Amino acid sequence: MIDLRSDTVTQPTQAMRDYMCSAPVGDDVMGEDPSINELEQAAATLLGKEKAVFVPSGTMANQIAVRVYAGPGSEILAVDQSHLFFYEGGSAAGLSGTQIHPVPSINGIFDVGDFAVRIRNPEDEHLPLTKLMWIENTHNRGGGRIVPYKLVSSLYELGKQKHIPLHIDGARIANAAVATGIPLHDWGSVCDSLSLCLSKGLGAPVGSILAGSHEFIRKARRCRKALGGGMRQAGIIAAGGLYALNNNIQRLAEDHRLAKLLAEGLSSISGLSIQKPVETNIVMINLEKNAPFTAPQLQDILKDNGVLAFANNPYRLRAVVHMYISESDIHSAVSIFRKVMTR
Repeated sequence: MIDLRSDTVTQPTQAMRDYMCSAPVGDDVMGEDPSINELEQAAATLLGKEKAVFVPSGTMANQIAVRVYAGPGSEILAVDQSHLFFYEGGSAAGLSGTQIHPVPSINGIFDVGDFAVRIRNPEDEHLPLTKLMWIENTHNRGGGRIVPYKLVSSLYELGKQKHIPLHIDGARIANAAVATGIPLHDWGSVCDSLSLCLSKGLGAPVGSILAGSHEFIRKARRCRKALGGGMRQAGIIAAGGLYALNNNIQRLAEDHRLAKLLAEGLSSISGLSIQKPVETNIVMINLEKNAPFTAPQLQDILKDNGVLAFANNPYRLRAVVHMYISESDIHSAVSIFRKVMTR
């Protein structure tokens, strides 16, 4: 089975497993797990931030950031189609009592002015207080689009002028860094805080990093505990993340190359079109009006023929390339798509 559903389906390599098995551990809630401490220090340095904290999931990293910055009666300006808005079960409201005010974008690419005009007047008691600005890089529902560095920097400057922090949901920020050649610490320099997922393209089995200032991380640790994320001898899983940071970042370029190859092959098939540009490891496959199936139907037919992809609306499939997909798999997948679409 060629599994293109997500880069979350990656499994640790044998080398990563061996590294995890030998990891020294301790009680992390007491600050005594050496593997977690090493991971957090390495991640903070990599991202150009003072401190970092290891958490079980990307959603928890996001919700901790929300909880640190915002609270009841407040509002977050978040790019529409963001993971925070779409895929986290309404947790910003449910856990922190804050609401999300969507900011329009095209595949995650926004106009800074659209943020500026949505900042509430703090003197008007009728209005929620704007406490946070939020973007996602790369943008999942935008097909892995990279939000340009200069655009992020401009939004960060707006935030500094208005005294509103900027958070980057950087689940795939490593993909942005590799694709652009802009180091991760430079991306960290144009936001107040950011996350980095270890269990997507980087191939670790569990976990995300949340990074920011000393004070931000001090508050984040308290929130992590309150949300049930305090772990004990978790260095075994943290070691997978440390191995990923040391060994699996630059290999993301191969995923990007194969995603472009997949897009090129699929674009030649009648009834399909590809959302462009394909910048990283995600390919959005649109079904044209003459397509014989809806996306959910095509998803099921592809599964029966050996390819797993994800229908995220009636007319679009998402395919994600990752470390367990080879060039041979790409050619096979294109052949299967062609057979299915022309039968």
